Amino acid sequence: MFIRNESFYSFRRNYPIITVIVAIHLLLFVWMNFLPFGYLVRNIGIGFNPAVAQGEYWRLITPIFMHIGLGHVLFNSFSLVLFGPALEKMLGKVKFITIYLLTGIIANIATFYLGGLSYPPHLGASGAIFGLFGVYLYMVLNRKDLIDQANSQIVMTILIIGLVMTFVNSNINILAHLFGLIGGAALAPIFLAKARPFYAYTHVHDPEEVTFNPNRWRRRRMNSKLVQKVIWIGFGVLVALGIIMRLF
Repeated sequence: MFIRNESFYSFRRNYPIITVIVAIHLLLFVWMNFLPFGYLVRNIGIGFNPAVAQGEYWRLITPIFMHIGLGHVLFNSFSLVLFGPALEKMLGKVKFITIYLLTGIIANIATFYLGGLSYPPHLGASGAIFGLFGVYLYMVLNRKDLIDQANSQIVMTILIIGLVMTFVNSNINILAHLFGLIGGAALAPIFLAKARPFYAYTHVHDPEEVTFNPNRWRRRRMNSKLVQKVIWIGFGVLVALGIIMRLF
């Protein structure tokens, strides 16, 4: 579910919604930081509770796609590319973008009501991404037919690390993370009602791409525990890199 080995062609064909969201992340980041009138984009779109209180309700949506730091945009975009595809395929395009936006909005509403008018300006896709983790959390707890044990362990490990970093890093919107997660778990029963396991869906492949053949591991008689260790180490390295990038 979470091992990405597609070419760019097959990825954008299989997961068009995620491709568009990541493209918006990068375009807005470049515009906000390097192009003329970038400050206007920041001023108009950033989450700012006093402005929301005055009727600028679009600020409950626009911050979901905005990032100010390079580490921030890369980490959130990487997380979406890694953990979003399985849900886009299982839910379908419409349901996926709907639950992504809803959980992001729930996160920003919680920030508005619980953070109060004195809460500092905020932005980022983290609330929506935690919403996706909320869906996975529901799957791990109540829809074991949709996710196997190995992927459940990966989800829970990354989720625990994410929650720990939520409280360790002072620059993180704790309310958005927590309520994005809660929102995703609460909405999951509705959106997963007709879902099938990820492997049951067809995928577009680039005829020229080199794909991973699991039989190679069997032919070499590699122990399955060793394969799992390699996967865990790989995820650990990627998460550590993401955390370091967020700190700078």
